[in-house]
Amino acid sequence: MSVSVPRTVADPSPRTPRSGWTLGVERPGRLAYFPRERTLADEGGFVVETVYTGLSAGTELSYVKGTHPGLSRGWDAERAVFDGDGTGPGFPVRRMGYMEVGRVTETRSPSVPVGALLAMRYGHADGHTATADEFAVPLPRALDPVLGVFVAHMGPICANGVLHAAAEEQRVPDPDLGDGVRDRNVLVVGAGVVGLLTGLFARHHGAAEVAVADSTPERRAAAARLGLTPVDGTACEPWRWAKDRWVHGPGDCGADVVFQCRGRGEALAGGLRSLRPQRTVIDLAFYQGGAEQVRLGEEFHHNGLGIRCAQIGRVPRGTAGAWDRRRLAEATIDLLCAHAQEVRSALVTDLVPIGEAADLVADLAARRRHALQVVFACQPVNPPSAPRQAPSAG
Repeated sequence: MSVSVPRTVADPSPRTPRSGWTLGVERPGRLAYFPRERTLADEGGFVVETVYTGLSAGTELSYVKGTHPGLSRGWDAERAVFDGDGTGPGFPVRRMGYMEVGRVTETRSPSVPVGALLAMRYGHADGHTATADEFAVPLPRALDPVLGVFVAHMGPICANGVLHAAAEEQRVPDPDLGDGVRDRNVLVVGAGVVGLLTGLFARHHGAAEVAVADSTPERRAAAARLGLTPVDGTACEPWRWAKDRWVHGPGDCGADVVFQCRGRGEALAGGLRSLRPQRTVIDLAFYQGGAEQVRLGEEFHHNGLGIRCAQIGRVPRGTAGAWDRRRLAEATIDLLCAHAQEVRSALVTDLVPIGEAADLVADLAARRRHALQVVFACQPVNPPSAPRQAPSAG
């Protein structure tokens, strides 16, 4: 790939440059390619050229729509709270994403050879210069590199959810990933990528049954292709389905564990209602607004329920000596190798050139198009023959 002289950061482009770019949001509804200066690696570092980059639709569309809380509220890292009186960084967002597969083109690390395929999380860009301590996971030769977009971040998010369920059941320093789901009845609320991968993790680790509730027919069909039980959220309330499906005794019915993977207050409320008494919702959702529908004086109180946030930045308390992001990534590779054909056919709905990103994301934001996992191919980069304005998503 040739090296071009980068424009100034203030000069984003609506079309894909030949090299030296990141993909971000210039203003609400408007994607753009920003210049990226290509740098040499320091000792122990390396340079990758992006092969594939995956779209995390929930997070990234929140930037496109301008609804991401981090845009308008500052984060106080010392107190670990959002500052309601402060201001966020706002626009432009010069890079977003965290699902990359890169091929090493230059290296100053004896453990990272030229030509290696690595799963990383540096965001949509044509390439990246990594430091010696940067998180990167070598991909096995036998694994379809398209599936590598799940390895560095998205898969570990889901594995961490299952690990949190295990820690609820086995409070030991090194729980097995299946301890919270094995021989149990599992309900997943929301059949997006996080919900489907989490459900597949639960099935892979021995759950008695894994049901996935969603109102979108295409997503329920994907759940069925993964060997999960689809529940039509438009035909019945998922909590009623769970209570009728799994009856254990008088006053004891419902799911053993619920993975809540839809960022809506009513979804969390329904997940709580679906549980057996004294059980826990493992929450992997990203809420962009309030959750007024979660009425803590109802099932949460009367059934002694729990809500556990399985945020990817933290493994369960007490397990950090045994579990970390790398081990979660390795568990993801194991899952993908075991179910590669199912995941590729059920989850990867769109594999398109990076030059089509603006149109596709705008269509998703405007709900003109449905997709599960979108993967952008970055090699070769084929810019449009003539300049065009990236369409508005708003």
